[in-house]
Amino acid sequence: MRSVLSAAFMLAWPAVLIITACTPVVSTATPTPQPPYRPFPQHVRYADGTIRPNHLPQQQLDDDVRAAYDHWKARYLKPVPDTSPIQYRVSFGSSNPNRTVSEGQGFGMIITALMAGYDPDAQTIFDGLWRFTRAHPSNRDDRLMAWEVPEPDRGASSAFDGDADMAYALLLAHAQWGSDGDINYAAEAQTLITAIRESTIGPDSNLPMLGDWVKPKGYPYNQYTPRTSDFMFSHFRAYAAFTGDDTWHRVIQAGQAAVDHIQTTYSPDTGLLPDFLVAQSGPDHLLQPAPPRFLEGPHDGDYHYNAGRVPWRLGMDVLLHGDPVSTAQVQKMARWIVRDTGGNPKAIKAGYRLDGTPNGDYFTTFFAAPFGVAVMTTPEHQQFLNDLYDAVAHRREDYYEDSVTLLTLLVMSGNYWSPAVQP
Repeated sequence: MRSVLSAAFMLAWPAVLIITACTPVVSTATPTPQPPYRPFPQHVRYADGTIRPNHLPQQQLDDDVRAAYDHWKARYLKPVPDTSPIQYRVSFGSSNPNRTVSEGQGFGMIITALMAGYDPDAQTIFDGLWRFTRAHPSNRDDRLMAWEVPEPDRGASSAFDGDADMAYALLLAHAQWGSDGDINYAAEAQTLITAIRESTIGPDSNLPMLGDWVKPKGYPYNQYTPRTSDFMFSHFRAYAAFTGDDTWHRVIQAGQAAVDHIQTTYSPDTGLLPDFLVAQSGPDHLLQPAPPRFLEGPHDGDYHYNAGRVPWRLGMDVLLHGDPVSTAQVQKMARWIVRDTGGNPKAIKAGYRLDGTPNGDYFTTFFAAPFGVAVMTTPEHQQFLNDLYDAVAHRREDYYEDSVTLLTLLVMSGNYWSPAVQP
């Protein structure tokens, strides 16, 4: 498969150059949905040497995605009262239904862009999700979103992952509906990608920073303390294709070097990555797993509820772009999990130390489903992939698990596409 500037990207490029010098404008007119150019289902042909579940007909795989989407939409997608045009938010789920995080908005925007063609309201929902993000800007860089809503009294700064997913989603929307409607997706994407680069990419490290609140040379958080699940290399390739900015290739190279170092030095048997990384002392800034309670809790240096997304994030770079470096890295994880579980995906546990010792003693789709994407890169494990798919496809849990599982079902069913790859 070839990574290219899509025709839609090239047609919009001159307008993007002109418009993004100004404050983005979102129309208050009644939204007029446009017919999708790439309606669900798409049945994408992924990179050579990869596999998909082959024990069910394609119609069943598509129907499973539809069912998961219907559940996700009914349970987590919330219209915001008294907004015109309407805004939507993604609820944090049963633990705090009135809370929304930028991560959820990013998930929701990608999901709705990919489900256009099945859901006739997809564009209206997408636009409402985007309007909500713009109504809640970061208190540091107002081109980014506050990571949490409702915000604290002093406001909230950004989180890299939510903004990165939103930028990718805007590129999907531009390819899906064009940018001549109520929202100029191309212009908004350009503004957001520029903000991500200027405020959340380390100027020397070329690594994603945790958010716009991080000072590049600060302590203890700085440009050498990334969240490993922010290594979204397929997103960065789409940014590079759209903007022509080679910065994003340097970000990919820096991230892949970090993954290689951690896998070689700290997880040679498993290939697992920790939630967070920190730099060792010294001028070379070699990275190592973060200590406990570095940012979130006792498992910050383990493969836990952030890093659990890594097999999916890295796997997308293989499926969509066939990158050989990402292939080798994600295959380490995939082959280990098959060995560790004895070929039984229901034996996947809820988090691990980097040596493969389980932290949790229960099964959850959050940790299992991303491994499904990873195993798609190892053709010798077709049966494991089929069994894993069956283990997660119809299981419902809560906001985080269900959102990630739906995104991985879109991948495993062949319905996750890149705006930077020709159909």
